[in-house]
Amino acid sequence: MKEIELKQFFEDIKSFITDNKESFTIMSALKNNMKVKAGLQIKTENKTGKDSKASKSDMLKFLKDVKVNECVKCRLSIERKRIVFGEGSPESKLMFIGEAPGAEEDNTGRPFVGRAGQLLTKIIESINLKREDVYIANIIKCRPPDNRNPMNDEISLCVPFLKEQISIIKPEIICTLGKFATEFIIGNDKGAISSVRGREFNYEGITVIPTYHPSYLLRNPSAKRETWEDMKKIRGLYFKN
Repeated sequence: MKEIELKQFFEDIKSFITDNKESFTIMSALKNNMKVKAGLQIKTENKTGKDSKASKSDMLKFLKDVKVNECVKCRLSIERKRIVFGEGSPESKLMFIGEAPGAEEDNTGRPFVGRAGQLLTKIIESINLKREDVYIANIIKCRPPDNRNPMNDEISLCVPFLKEQISIIKPEIICTLGKFATEFIIGNDKGAISSVRGREFNYEGITVIPTYHPSYLLRNPSAKRETWEDMKKIRGLYFKN
């Protein structure tokens, strides 16, 4: 090839690249994007147990921040000070479910922090666990006025949030505290709390053991002995494996 022809050949290549610069840029971006996606896929496929824990925390945070915190579905939202979502370990094998927040809980946004909550903490510690080892929630996220019993429509509107919490945490054992939590989990056809406490029931593959609500124990200290028997059964199941 003559020198002048070779020079023209390179000029033609240069001109082609210049004219198609945008196409080359797009192709390069697509190639880099494919590499990033491949990297993300590999990272996702190699998640560790720690990543799993963060995932449960993130799902609970999303549920709280996006779905629960702005809830105005029922009349309880009118007078509440704070939503009481729940707290504890997302990885816990044991979940305690109570009825509804009281005045202290409404002020702090935390479940079971009043006198009944202090007793619940002692109950948890009596089976060689700490509050942070378990997860604590209520069937109702807002305080009923004057601590009245929650109404059926309030329960119906609020329990989907609790169901999502249970679905995310996936506990092996649920301890229901008192009449309302017990009836929601096992049904209202099993008898009074005094007749079902300490017995094992099933909720979507989860072992359920009802017991008295701590506020009831404050009014009826003699029932603490029965609650202790219930807790011993829970401790046996918790430390079984």
